[in-house]
Amino acid sequence: MDQISQKAIRASRQLNWFVERLCVALLMLLVLDVWLGVMVRYVLPIRWTFTEELARYLMIWGALLAVSSGISHREHIGMLVLLDRFPKTVRKGLVVCFDLIAFGFFAVIFYYGLDFVERGFSRFTMISGIPKAYPFMGVPLAAGLACVQLVLVTIHDLFSSDDLSPAERLEV
Repeated sequence: MDQISQKAIRASRQLNWFVERLCVALLMLLVLDVWLGVMVRYVLPIRWTFTEELARYLMIWGALLAVSSGISHREHIGMLVLLDRFPKTVRKGLVVCFDLIAFGFFAVIFYYGLDFVERGFSRFTMISGIPKAYPFMGVPLAAGLACVQLVLVTIHDLFSSDDLSPAERLEV
């Protein structure tokens, strides 16, 4: 059983490795875009208006994608404070219950996010004129990644033989 747990957490960490790098790339693009926006507004004689819109979408994508990284590492501060107050025998059950509730939440966001994206193809951004579906794709993508990460960490929690608190588990 411990082998299943280790495979699940390894898969979670591999997926998280990719997501973290994607978030860093989005953050770098966001910084460059904001810098460019300041330059074209105050220094350069160019009238580019897309920088504000791009910065908004990059920030939203980065924040949404980072949720799955937090799930992978169990870095939700409210959950840690609550779980550390219970005895070790109760923690595993509570963690699984919280994971199931969170999975349901993200599954609903994923489902309605797909409809959101579909309707976005008929709407266009005000400045760039691109379909809003492209920026909206971050919602179901982030929710789907969160669901995958929740499944992987729940498998780890269910099949793990150790009884670590979530804070201690970060070292795995």
